[in-house]
Amino acid sequence: MSEALDTDKLEREVKSMYQDVAESANAEFHFETGRDLAVRLGYDPDDLDYVPDAAIDSFAGVGYYFDLAELESGADVLDLGSGWGMDAFVAGLHVTETGTVTGIDMTTEQVEKATDLATNNGFHNLTFREGYIEDLPFADASFDAVISNGVINLSAEKGTVFEEANRVLKPGGRLALSDIISEQQMPESIKSDADLWAACIGGAEQVDSYTSLIESAGFDLVEVQENTEYEFISEQAANACQKYGVKSISLAAIK
Repeated sequence: MSEALDTDKLEREVKSMYQDVAESANAEFHFETGRDLAVRLGYDPDDLDYVPDAAIDSFAGVGYYFDLAELESGADVLDLGSGWGMDAFVAGLHVTETGTVTGIDMTTEQVEKATDLATNNGFHNLTFREGYIEDLPFADASFDAVISNGVINLSAEKGTVFEEANRVLKPGGRLALSDIISEQQMPESIKSDADLWAACIGGAEQVDSYTSLIESAGFDLVEVQENTEYEFISEQAANACQKYGVKSISLAAIK
């Protein structure tokens, strides 16, 4: 990680940006949000019909990974960086009422809103907790699967995130996620820009380094695929993508 990056500022930028996403679904960001994006990425419209509209409107994921997650009925799932909960709601449908989904997010407002949406829409198997994905407040071997969508790139301690994910997974548990990576090393001017970190670009790890961090944390990589339907929409973000090969991938790994 670049020493030039002010991690406290990064946290403020990330919280601010995703609070704006939550409160202003029609505002302009570096990235798309909402149902059209979700469907294009691969989410089943029939699944989305069961998800609260407010959670879908605030969806800012970067890919679809549920085909890789292979969630089964009765599984206990942890969603890293759950936001308003769209992926947690979809996961809840997959594990049915015999399973559980726990979402963790560092933003108080996101956790409160997701909790309200779950309670008011009858998702009794969903729980949302405030906390950091680098320091998970859960016991070892607590979950059958860990999922995440467009969040780990926002962390300045990605290796720690994967180590924590491995710790809380049961033996044989599965990690499935979508995230932003780069094909080339980006310059310090981008990696130290908190706004571009919050936009999922500045913190994009080179793909080989990203997968190495996963394997170093104790996972066996199963599959990596590129999400060609995802694209950034601001000129600043699009330029970085073109120049440094910033793109979305989905992957699965097993503990």
